[in-house]
Amino acid sequence: MTNAFALLRLLPMSDRDKDAEFLALRHQVTVLERQLGGDRVRFTPSDRAFLAARLHRLPLPVLRRVRLLVRPDTVLRRHRDLARRRHARSASKRLHRL
Repeated sequence: MTNAFALLRLLPMSDRDKDAEFLALRHQVTVLERQLGGDRVRFTPSDRAFLAARLHRLPLPVLRRVRLLVRPDTVLRRHRDLARRRHARSASKRLHRL
């Protein structure tokens, strides 16, 4: 539901406004990384799922240019894990129906 509201908020924005927001968000990420020093960011499972679901469609060269708190390979691995679990769930449901 939150994502739907976020999308509705972005629709009337111009590309210039979106670019300015992206630059501001990137700067915030830089500041947070600087404050963390060498510490690692801890993501909840729902944070991981959200990032994996949103970013997995980006081509790898684009994903490598995006400013993330995690490595692009990590995002792709998490998406594969999500897909594997979803497939396992649907397969087990099919087996129970038989």
